[in-house]
Amino acid sequence: METLQISLLVLLAVAFVLYRQLRTRPAEGTSALYAAAAMVVLGLVTGGLFDPEHLALSVTLLAVEAVAALALGFWRARTVRVWVDSAGVSWSKATGWTLLAWLASMATRAGLYFAGAAAGLTVSAGSVLLFLGLTIGIQSYLVARRGRALTGAGRQPDTFVG
Repeated sequence: METLQISLLVLLAVAFVLYRQLRTRPAEGTSALYAAAAMVVLGLVTGGLFDPEHLALSVTLLAVEAVAALALGFWRARTVRVWVDSAGVSWSKATGWTLLAWLASMATRAGLYFAGAAAGLTVSAGSVLLFLGLTIGIQSYLVARRGRALTGAGRQPDTFVG
């Protein structure tokens, strides 16, 4: 797949994820987890994650990107409002804080991308897909987990922003 095609795919995926997160939806859904897993696999299969001429630096940058993706996904998951309705179904909806956290995630990823390029690394779209898959995956998993915990352990809203 060409870099331009992957870039367009990534932009469409982020727009779709944001659209879905800003709508009220069941908290225990797993469709986003499957999409995230597909992005991780596609990122790994696409290749180019390591620059053979700067192996140590590229491995370090990939590790930093993975940790950042997981940390940012955790942060965004904490900003999502999760509650239980009168029928006992858990629901979730992103907040303004979630949107702000998404902007910070995109800025962080862009910064890592340009830092790698400035260090002389060959950059690939595969690392972008890997970052996106990891960050969406951890966020989706944690929101679903909060929804499951809420339905089994009382009915107090669990949200970062109150």
